[in-house]
Amino acid sequence: MSIWPRTGRRPRRPLLLPAARRVIGFASIAVMTAIAPLAHAAAWPDKPVRLVVPYGPGGSSDVIARLLANEMGKILGQAVVVDNKAGASGIIAMQEVARAAPDGYNVVLGHVGTLAVNPAMFAKLPYRDEDFSPVVLLAKVPMVFAVGAKVPAQTLAEFVALAKAQPGKLNYGSAGNGSAGHLAFEMLKVTTGIDVTHVPYKGTGAQLNDLLAGNTDAASAGPPGFVAQAKAGKLKIIASGSPQRLAALPNVPTVAELGYPGFDSSQWFGILAPAHTPPEIVTRLHDAAVKALNIPAVRARLEDEGSTASPMAPAEFAKFIKTERERWSTVVRKAGLKAE
Repeated sequence: MSIWPRTGRRPRRPLLLPAARRVIGFASIAVMTAIAPLAHAAAWPDKPVRLVVPYGPGGSSDVIARLLANEMGKILGQAVVVDNKAGASGIIAMQEVARAAPDGYNVVLGHVGTLAVNPAMFAKLPYRDEDFSPVVLLAKVPMVFAVGAKVPAQTLAEFVALAKAQPGKLNYGSAGNGSAGHLAFEMLKVTTGIDVTHVPYKGTGAQLNDLLAGNTDAASAGPPGFVAQAKAGKLKIIASGSPQRLAALPNVPTVAELGYPGFDSSQWFGILAPAHTPPEIVTRLHDAAVKALNIPAVRARLEDEGSTASPMAPAEFAKFIKTERERWSTVVRKAGLKAE
C-alpha cells in the first residue's frame, strides 16, 4: 500500500526561501571552518618541524636549539630541524616565522636580543608581539666576558685599566647589533666607564673565530663555545655576568663580586610559533620542550655549557618578555645605542 496520496504523486519538498538557504550555507561553512583546525591539530605533526634560529652556528642559540630539537623530535615522533637564519640582528628569522602559516611547522627560537632589545633599538620592526604565540621559555644563559690570549690582561680589573689607558683603541666583538653580547658589553662599558669599540658579526661563531685569531681584543657571549676554548688556553674568560658564579666556571668571578654590585647580563631563549597557531599545537610543542628539558642528560649538558633550564608556560613567558624589554630598554637608553 502506498504511503503517498491517491494521486500517486510524491509530494514536493517545501521550498526554502533564499535567505534560509543562505543561513544554512553559512552555518555549514562555519561548522567546517571550526572542524578543520581541530582535525589538523589532531594529526599534527605529520612532517618535520622547522626550528628557525636567528643566529649562525656555534653560539648559545645554536647549541641549545640543536640539543632540544634532537630530543623534541623523539618525543613528537617527527624530526625537529634546526635552520640557522643569521643576519640583521635576528630580524630576518623573526620576520620569516611571523609571516609563516600558523600550522605548527615553522617556529622560531626567540631570544633576549630579538624580543627585548630590538624593540628598544629599532624605531620600526617588521614584526610585533602580536605576530607570535609564545610557546615556552627554555633556558637562561649568563654572559661571560673574554679577552684574546695575547691581550695583556688576566683579570677584569687589568682589562679595565688597559682600556682606560688607551680609550677607543681596544675593540670587542659580538654576535651582531642588538645581540645579547652587544648589550652585555655595553652594560659593562657603562658600569666601568671604559671606551671600547664594538665590532658586530653575523653570529657567535664568526665572532669567536676573530677573537681566537687576534683580530679582536675581547668579546661577550654565552659560555657555550667559549668554555672549551678557554680550557684549551686559546682565550681568557675574565668574568661572568651572572649574579652567581657558574657551575661550569667555578673559578671565574662575577662582575658583581669584582666591585660592581647588581650587575646581571644574562640572556635567555624560548620558542615562539606564528600567531593564531591552534592552542592544541602550542600545548604539544610546550609539553615536548618541557619533557626534553627534564631529561637528566639534557640538563647536565646545559649545565656544562653554563646554561640553566628555566621552563615557563606560554602566558608566563609572554609576561616575562615584557618585563625583560623594560629592563634592557634602560640599558639601551643609558648606553645611547641606536640601530646601525
